[in-house]
Amino acid sequence: MTTRRTVLLATAAAAVVPAWAQAHYPSRPIRLVVPFPAGGATDIFARAVSQKLGEHLGGTIVVDNKPGAGGAIGSDIAAKAPADGYTLLLATSSTHAIGPSYPNAKLPYDVVNDFTPIGHVGNAPNLMIVPKTSPANSVKEWIDYARKNPGKLNYASSGNGTIVQLSAEYFQAQTGVQLVHIPYRGTALAMPDLISGKIDLLFDNVASAMPHLKDGRVKALGISSAKRSPLFPELPTINETVPGYDVDTWFGLYGPKGLPADMVTRLNKAMNQALVEADVKDRLARLGIVPAGGTPQQFAEMTNADRAKWKKIIAERKLTLD
Repeated sequence: MTTRRTVLLATAAAAVVPAWAQAHYPSRPIRLVVPFPAGGATDIFARAVSQKLGEHLGGTIVVDNKPGAGGAIGSDIAAKAPADGYTLLLATSSTHAIGPSYPNAKLPYDVVNDFTPIGHVGNAPNLMIVPKTSPANSVKEWIDYARKNPGKLNYASSGNGTIVQLSAEYFQAQTGVQLVHIPYRGTALAMPDLISGKIDLLFDNVASAMPHLKDGRVKALGISSAKRSPLFPELPTINETVPGYDVDTWFGLYGPKGLPADMVTRLNKAMNQALVEADVKDRLARLGIVPAGGTPQQFAEMTNADRAKWKKIIAERKLTLD
């Protein structure tokens, strides 16, 4: 009888521990894995949001940069962490939509089955940038210029498989223009060649392009988002000329597979509260990022649709990571 009572008490205690842990969450610092280097756009974004997120949770969030393999190393660390809410991942469209869509991608995790969606944090559109000396002053003029010079114009990217390359490939697919791809190890390295006229086109993020735009060294012809940006209200969207063109780098919060539902709800609520804070919105605006928000379900649906779009484009354009 004593043995049986001991087993029952132990079983009851084991059931209480997770409930107690969730009720007192967070009782220690939360690690936010950023799968890209310190100082990059994703890292700066993480630090802009993490403090307020921690405040609304009643705890502390520590940014942990784990770069490498296009974001796969950090994403894998988060996927294999305990589902206790103390390891989260700030993922992007590169890690959870574009990368997994390549036929030769070899990822150590499944982006759908190995993560728990928490929420859509923000979007960063790209700007269609051309040299100051370009004869085109609008998206339509640039398309006409490219069609008159098939295969003679080029575009720069930050490497194979990046959102910068995919933005240009999608543009080609939508317009029928023929461009030559010149990959760099980052858009910052490509910018001098764009300024000098060696590069004809670059789809660059707002934060990287802004200093050169302000100095008048390059021209922005359009923005890649579906709607005009409040940051550039006078700049047309590309889809005003190319219907259907819509490209954003999205940022989203994930936990490992099996994160308890009530913990997901709490994290999602804190995320949405942080995103409406005036200082957070101001910091994100300076990065060219528009806060998103919404439910975990909406986030999952958005990422599924984004993956399907890129998978189709990658197949049609016969792109590889090599």
